[in-house]
Amino acid sequence: MTDITAFAFGLPKAELHLHLEGTLEPELKFALAARNGIELAEKTVEEVKATYDFTDLTSFLAVYYPAMQVLQTAEDFHDLAWAYMQKAREQGVVHVEMFFDPQAHTSRGVPFEAVITGYRRAAVRASSELGVSAELILCFLRDFPAEDAMATLEAALPYKEWIIGVGLDSDERDNPPAKFADVFARAKSEGFLLTMHCDIDQTGSIDNIRAVIEDIGVDRIDHGTNIVEDPALIALAKERGLGFTTCPVSNSFVTSQMKSDEIVRLLRDGVRVMVNSDDPAYFGAYVADNYVALAEKAGLDAADLARLAINSFTASWLPHARRDEHIAAVRAYATSHDVALAD
Repeated sequence: MTDITAFAFGLPKAELHLHLEGTLEPELKFALAARNGIELAEKTVEEVKATYDFTDLTSFLAVYYPAMQVLQTAEDFHDLAWAYMQKAREQGVVHVEMFFDPQAHTSRGVPFEAVITGYRRAAVRASSELGVSAELILCFLRDFPAEDAMATLEAALPYKEWIIGVGLDSDERDNPPAKFADVFARAKSEGFLLTMHCDIDQTGSIDNIRAVIEDIGVDRIDHGTNIVEDPALIALAKERGLGFTTCPVSNSFVTSQMKSDEIVRLLRDGVRVMVNSDDPAYFGAYVADNYVALAEKAGLDAADLARLAINSFTASWLPHARRDEHIAAVRAYATSHDVALAD
């Protein structure tokens, strides 16, 4: 019998739903605070983790954003991303498309240039030193005005070769996709790929999913498992080959269940659903940990996990030849563990 944990960790995979600011481990938070002369309210790792008492998205964000004050310089952003990518490689990640939230930093006086150059240097380093390819996705904060998002997009244009796409995150309440339609239309015209968070079990979740597919025309959807409420939308998502970047462990923090039933239903229905870690420093689980948690909850076998990994590459924004190489590697890995996969 295949050891599902060992299989999950060794499985080559892409991570497509990862917030760099959500990888800020307490130990690094203390180190950056000391570097930048910032006094934290918490004095120990245990005290920091004691604040991670999340019951919904809003309570999570109330902890998430204040923690970012320790990120001040390009070196800080490099160190954050580099620490994540070392952990990701240990969990089988060979390609990652990482979210970053520039408005969370520029709004407190940190230059956009410091954010992007720090993250970019870590991405380049990951390729040369770890063999992990890394791309950046600029996310707009949906609880900021659309005008601020447009200004952020314009600030990003000089660095567009370093940014593969744009996304939308933060508090979804009263901030529907339509609010940012013009921003995303401009981003698309500039050559960026598009994704948007459709967080689980929000008011109007299914309407927001419908809007991002039919009106905005995204290339991928983050979370989005509420699509199971509308079979016609599932059919449309399959027709367009849309990926759904689900995050089981973080789901279990902000709802009563990790949405395993919905994730498995989409997987069995042939939707390009895959598993990611979201904000692993806060939810205590990196990507392979999420694979294991979902497998244990839903009774998935090694072949199911391999299918999720294949989906992570088919839904990625890699060139087709690179996708095919990674998918072949997944199949070879499965074969080496006597795991049979359907063609």
